[in-house]
Amino acid sequence: MSVIVAYKYAGNPQDAKVNPDGVVDWSRVKKSVSEYDPVAIELAKKLAAEGAGEVVGISVGGQDVASSLAKKNALSKGLDRALVVADNETQGWSNTQTARALAELVRKVDDVQVVFAGDASVDEGAGVMGPLLAGALGWPCLLDVVSVQIADGTLTIRQRTESGTRTVEATGPLVLGVATDAVEVKAASMKEILAAGKKPLDTVALADIAATEVRRNVCSVSQPELRTRKKKVFEGENAAAELVEALKADGIL
Repeated sequence: MSVIVAYKYAGNPQDAKVNPDGVVDWSRVKKSVSEYDPVAIELAKKLAAEGAGEVVGISVGGQDVASSLAKKNALSKGLDRALVVADNETQGWSNTQTARALAELVRKVDDVQVVFAGDASVDEGAGVMGPLLAGALGWPCLLDVVSVQIADGTLTIRQRTESGTRTVEATGPLVLGVATDAVEVKAASMKEILAAGKKPLDTVALADIAATEVRRNVCSVSQPELRTRKKKVFEGENAAAELVEALKADGIL
């Protein structure tokens, strides 16, 4: 049995710098596996241990996703091996294109029962990759999953709902979106990081997958209007009321 985890190697927007002209500078942002993906990996490890299977990581990104640093960062979290598409052309892809490429990677792994996905990526936070990947594969998808067990080929899945939780029994293959707090994740030890360097990470050429082009109709792109400050100071007993009226006049309140 194989258990797959789709992960993303990306930079955290909180570490980016916004220049005075409004352009975001990503040059000094360090990349890592998105913060919710280790939760999915931890849940996948537990399921694979129950079914005596392996945990395979898949990712689509720029050339750096296959770098030694990215490999150690991902595989030290518990993956047995990884299969990635590392091509800078993918950096301009939509989420739909990425999901279709991930689906091609899933098809290259034998006996897949479950594909796990984190709640969202750290850079976009759209939370759509699980459903998009399920759609590309034609598999069922459940979100906000907090636990998964397997017995005699049947998966018992506990899923968070608006009214609490529910338990679903199903047979694979299927895609599961993992809740952010499903399990506790510990930081990788130095031993695990060093061992990750010896684990296999295979790259798949972009030409070897059926990456379907997905068109996006962008009407316009523009920077937000930079407004100059009025530098008006309100003083006296009526300062608060005057400030409120000024904000209302400018449409802020």
